Amino acid sequence: MSVPLRDLKAFLPEEILFYRVFVSCIIIWLTILIFKWKNLNADFKFFVELTKRNKFKFVSLTIISSILISCNWFTYMYAVNFVSLKSAAFAYLVCPLITAFCGFIFLKERVTKSKIIAMTVAIVSIVLLATGSVHEVVWSIIIASFYALYIVILKLIKEVDKFILLGLQLIISGLLMLPYHFLKSEPIPIEGLFWGHIFLIAILFTIIPLFLNAYALVGMPSSALGILIYLNPIVAFTVAFFYFDEKIDLAQVFAYCLLLVSIIIFNTSFLDRFFSKKHTQFG
Repeated sequence: MSVPLRDLKAFLPEEILFYRVFVSCIIIWLTILIFKWKNLNADFKFFVELTKRNKFKFVSLTIISSILISCNWFTYMYAVNFVSLKSAAFAYLVCPLITAFCGFIFLKERVTKSKIIAMTVAIVSIVLLATGSVHEVVWSIIIASFYALYIVILKLIKEVDKFILLGLQLIISGLLMLPYHFLKSEPIPIEGLFWGHIFLIAILFTIIPLFLNAYALVGMPSSALGILIYLNPIVAFTVAFFYFDEKIDLAQVFAYCLLLVSIIIFNTSFLDRFFSKKHTQFG
């Protein structure tokens, strides 16, 4: 996502965010009304039949999750264009640790010895990467906190279609930004480059990953999903080094290699089951 964002560096982050949400909202609700009408009716019936307390809980969690993901989007876009790509990548190093910790505290998720070892290795990697700019680290922690809390709250919203839930979150996010957008009274961009990149960001980097994220949480602990986010900074590191020519020293390369090790350790139980199943099938 950093590639199209850098192409839009001439535009304000809040402007990019507003049109990202606006376009995403139109696309997702057109899809719902055309292909998921029955699911929408079923979810509406489910909501009507909830008790007042559960209705309040559902609405509150949906609004809070919308605010958190909007804040995550804004801070990430700002960091990519006005801080550094490495600070945005670093945020997704901190995020899984916060997510796993919150999953253990609030959702009572089980933490095995291998997961503790994996998180310890990840912490060592983060400490190595945090020896640089304090300014970048602070931004990274802010970005990570918003996304980690979003994942944990999303785990609490159950029994509704995840695609429709995402549509509701986008509506709320758009409504929250609408007053600010009108107060700024900026003219609507007419550049083809801008709208091409906005549609790309809306579809490929907003709707698809958020839907997959919500769908994965149905059967996956938030701590496991959190640790898989470590793949994000590894990709971002590669893009920063090979595409944007940002300076990467040997200590940072070593730290990212440690991250790969932590991902493998964290998923040892899954890998054991996967390879034992393959051995049974072909053995």
